[in-house]
Parts: sequence; structure tokens; C-alpha cells
Amino acid sequence: MILGADQVKQNLDQMQQGLEEIRGGLHIEQMQRELGELREEMAAPGFWDNLERSTQVNKRIAQLEGKINHYQDLVSQREDLALMLELALEENDAQVVNEVEESARTLQTRVDALGLETLMRGDYDQSNAILSLHAGAGGTEAQDWTGMLYRMYTRYCEGMGFKVKLIDYLEGDEAGIKSVTFEVDGDNVYGYLRGEKGVHRLVRISPFDSNARR
Repeated sequence: MILGADQVKQNLDQMQQGLEEIRGGLHIEQMQRELGELREEMAAPGFWDNLERSTQVNKRIAQLEGKINHYQDLVSQREDLALMLELALEENDAQVVNEVEESARTLQTRVDALGLETLMRGDYDQSNAILSLHAGAGGTEAQDWTGMLYRMYTRYCEGMGFKVKLIDYLEGDEAGIKSVTFEVDGDNVYGYLRGEKGVHRLVRISPFDSNARR
């Protein structure tokens, strides 16, 4: 037996169990039924005559297809890794076992992220969000910090696959931003960002203070 192979197999088995729990948490069967009903509605005569309804249906179909396909893709990848591990053990190929272990670690991160979505059951968790950042009365230092926060939030949102739309932007006097408001569009945006409120503080030696004070 190749060293570490048992642990890799155990991790893949646990991942399968986690995916089954996620399937129930996301209500995959319910989404598949809803998707079928919406496709039937789309195929009905006169469907495109109602622009508002057809737009809503198209958007919902895209959401459902995206979630279902994402889940099924993770399931397929786990099955592929399990098969690769089985073949590697038959061939006593330690290199392939190591490759499966690394791929499984990466896949587990994606499974965990999808599992997080099953916890988003709030009234507005699946909605978009509008964020506003204000420097307040802290002067250039606070405005620079607001600029850093804006870059942090936009990069995080883009990394999550969300769309960011700038609504209002007021540049700082010397650096950074006085205030900025932007909309974030995507699946479960509000659920991910609802905790982002209050005051964010930065403690550092100010690059804008000749006396090098905090």
C-alpha cells in the first residue's frame, strides 16, 4: 500500500458525504423540477409577448442552471479523482496518488465554499447589495484607508465572480477616497456581505505625517 493512500481515499469518501449533504441543503431536486417547469413555460405559445415575465424566467433559468451545473461538476470531479486513485493503487503509482491528493485538496476548497451557500437562508441573502464607504473626518489618512478598503472589496467581489458597478465616487483631497458607493450583483451577494458594516480602523505609521505618528 502506498503511504498516505488510505488518507486520500478517506478524504474522498468524506467529500462524497459532504456533497450529499449539500445536495439536500441546496434542494437540488427542487431546483431541477422548477427548471423543468420554467422551460415548459418558455416553450409555450406567446411566452415572449410578455417582456417582463420572459426576462424574469430567463434570469431564473440561468441561476438554476448555474447552481445545478456547478454542483454536478463538483460531483463529477470527485468521481474522477476516486477512479484515478483506484487505478493508481492497482498500478502502485505513488506519483498519481500524490496528484490525486493535491487535486482533492483543491476540490475540497470548492466543496466547502458551496456548502457555505446552504447556510444562506435569510430573507435577503440571495439578493444583490449596495455598499457605501465614507472616510469621515479623519483627513488624508482616513481617505487613503477608504481607498484601500474599496480596492479590497472590489477585488474580493471580482474574485467571487460578482459584478461591481460604481454608483458614486468622491476622490480624496491628497490621496484615497472621501466616499464611494457601489453595487454588487451576483448569487448570494447579500448573504456574503451582510456582516460588512460598522467602522473599519487602521493602525499604522502615517506616510502623510512628517512626525511619523500613527
